[in-house]
Amino acid sequence: MVQFRFFSRSKRFFEMFSEAARNIHQGAKALDHMLHDFQGNAEQWRAVEEYEHEGDKITHRIIQTLHQSGMTSADREDIHKLAATLDDVLDLIEGAAFRMAMYKVSEPTPDAIRLAAIIVRCTEQIVLGVSALPDVNRIQPHCIEINRLENEADEISRAAIAELFSGNV
Repeated sequence: MVQFRFFSRSKRFFEMFSEAARNIHQGAKALDHMLHDFQGNAEQWRAVEEYEHEGDKITHRIIQTLHQSGMTSADREDIHKLAATLDDVLDLIEGAAFRMAMYKVSEPTPDAIRLAAIIVRCTEQIVLGVSALPDVNRIQPHCIEINRLENEADEISRAAIAELFSGNV
């Protein structure tokens, strides 16, 4: 069984990563809700933004705990990279919601709604993958599914962009 080294020393990080993953999933669901019940106001974006702010707090706690620990630099690097990557996911989700408010989108496209649903499914896989820590072998199926969903989202995105330039919109 392959394990992340840092989990043998402290389960605090595992718990904080799980908290971050659940928060990411809630942020994705808030984006999905925003698009399904679209009102075109900043309040809907702010609902997503609240999860992003909570994610920042979780990331700061992880980094603070990391700096207080006596871990090796390799372990610190692994933890820092995972914390930063999880934070980036929620930053991107919040950025999508913000841009819809900033550009005063009047109605989300069906493709945007489909992409939000895929984001929710991806974040479900993040929650499951993080819950599989520290056993790397149990994480792989979730990574594969995220990659599959990413490919599906890429196809939708490409088609949506092509449609924008087709003159039919």
